[in-house]
Formats: sequence, structure tokens, C-alpha cells
Amino acid sequence: MAFIQTVNLGYKREGRDILKNVNLAVEKGETHALIGPTGAGKTTFLRLIDMLDMPGTGKIFINGVAVSHSEKSRLEIRRRMAFVLQKPVVFNLSVYDNVAYGLKWRGLKKHVIREKVNDILETVELVKYSKRNARTLSGGEMQRVAIARAIATGPEILLLDEPSANLDPVSAAKIEDLISGIIKQNAITVLMSTHDMEQGQRLADRISVLIDGEIVQTGNAREVFTSPKNREVAEFVGMENIIDGEVISNEGNMAAISVYGKTIEAITEHGVDEKVSVCIRPEDVTVSLARLSSSARNVLEGTIIWTAYSGPLCRLEIDCGFPLVSLVTRRSAEEMDLKKGLKVFGTVKAVSIHVIARH
Repeated sequence: MAFIQTVNLGYKREGRDILKNVNLAVEKGETHALIGPTGAGKTTFLRLIDMLDMPGTGKIFINGVAVSHSEKSRLEIRRRMAFVLQKPVVFNLSVYDNVAYGLKWRGLKKHVIREKVNDILETVELVKYSKRNARTLSGGEMQRVAIARAIATGPEILLLDEPSANLDPVSAAKIEDLISGIIKQNAITVLMSTHDMEQGQRLADRISVLIDGEIVQTGNAREVFTSPKNREVAEFVGMENIIDGEVISNEGNMAAISVYGKTIEAITEHGVDEKVSVCIRPEDVTVSLARLSSSARNVLEGTIIWTAYSGPLCRLEIDCGFPLVSLVTRRSAEEMDLKKGLKVFGTVKAVSIHVIARH
């Protein structure tokens, strides 16, 4: 059995299902990210793991022990966990006393507390604020205090709910670096929810997609982001090109798919006459001014209908009889002078295409 495991976990609020039959396994020492749209049930799930709320159905096991309905087990396990909320909660005390709070409750000697707190304040880069009231800090600094207080007691399990939400990019980057450092330096199991999918990819060993209270897919970042299980997951993880079609032939899993009068070749087990959706990530579409002489099986001719620059990248849409979004570097876009009305070729390798059933 996994270190953290839920079996058919369910939770209702005001008669509405918030979580439905959630089965999740997190191994000891793993960093596991929950991603999903707002209202999917991510925070509720973390609250159930932390035993702040009790599940309506199902069970929670921590290290093989069923804890969801045992008062004694809950108390013992909660002492081995720490939960950092989306909105940082700090006490009306100095930064030092905030971080020392849990250690004092556990009866540690003053010199031990002082050594531990000073080490942690070094880690979170808040030594110079140790005497300052924590509530006078910025949002990012308060979140660092909350994380420092959480790890001070040496938890086996760290729960993080949207750890960098509502922070400016610089503060969010600092929080992510801090979490990454904690993961590397400590033998700790981390279960985190995040709306930032790139953050989930950077920090997590595995990712679960939670939609409408159900886990619809679990896997490593590559599996989830390049091979989504269904259209809902594909749309959520940013698979911008989801094109409906029908399989017209399949030999040795190399299928020809009819899409708006054109043929796209892709590797799939879907059979002839099956209705499918072709999924192509924008970064997998190579744009050129002339047809490339390459081994890529799919060369789609079309006209650019819009472009949008963002930092070092340019996102553009090509009308190929259907819309095809591509992501190229700003440098490439400027060198080719990509602009609305220009005829171009979008090249996509068959192995870069993911095919899902269309219902």
C-alpha cells in the first residue's frame, strides 16, 4: 500500500458532490501535484487528508493505517503533517515566534528551538525580519513565514494549497525555489494543489488531474500533458489544437485521419470509421515559408489569420481549412516576417500527435 492512499473517497456539501470516488496513491518521498480548474475539489481533498474535514464515504490510509474515522489515529498522524493554506495565515507575533510556535507547543528546550528557527529563517531568507511582526510583511514574505512554520516541526507530509497563488511573479518564483529546496533537502512527502500547470510540471514527480470532483488522469508530466486521457483533460492542460475527425485507414497503428477534407497521419490504435479528435500541442507545429523536405508526415498549408507576441515567443493561428495554433520563437517569427495574410506551411510529426476517442 502507498504511503498516502485514498479509497473511494467522497465528500458532499449542501447535498452536492464535491469529491466522488477519489482513489489516489502517493508514495513515500514523492511530490504529487493536484491540478484542475477552480472548484474541482482540490482544497477539499487536501483538507480531508489533513483531517480538518471528515469524508462522507471512503477511507484514507496513511502508512497503511486507516485514519479517517479514528480519533486516536487522527491526532497521531496530524502531528506528522503540516498544511500551508493558499492565503498565508500568520500569527500576530514576530517572525521568529511564528516559526517557533509549533516547537514551543512540543516542549522543546529554548536553545534547541533557537537553533532550529535560526536555521529555517536562513533557509527562507527571513533572518533580517526575525523581530518584525509577521503581519506587516508582504504577501510573498508571509507565505515564506507560513512555510517555515510548517517545516519547523519536521513533518513527514507537507500539504500545500496553491502555494504561489495571488503572488507577483518574483514572489511566486521565490516560493517555488523555496519549495524545490525543501523537497531536495528533506525526506518529505509533498501533496500540493496548484493552478499553475508549469509549476506542477517543474516540482512534481507525478500529477493528478481533478475535474468535477473526480480524478480523471494520473501520470508523470509528459503523460498528462502530451497524452491526455480525454477532451476535458486535453483542454485543461493547454492542448490548444483539438481537431475532430474520423479514422479512414490504420495499418500497423499508423492511421490516416480525415479532418475537414484533409488527411492527418498519426500513431494510434483507433480503428477504421472511429470518430476521434486529433490533439496537437502548439509547440509541436513547425512553421515555414516553403514545404520542408523532412520525414514529417503532416504538412498543412494555410494562411496566418492572427499573431500575438509574448516575451520571447510568438503565438499564431493558421487557417488550414481548420484553425491550427502554433508557437514559435519571436526571433523565428521576425526572421520569416510572419504576419496576418501570409501563406505558410505547418509541419507536424505523426509521433507528436495524440489521438483520443470522440464521444
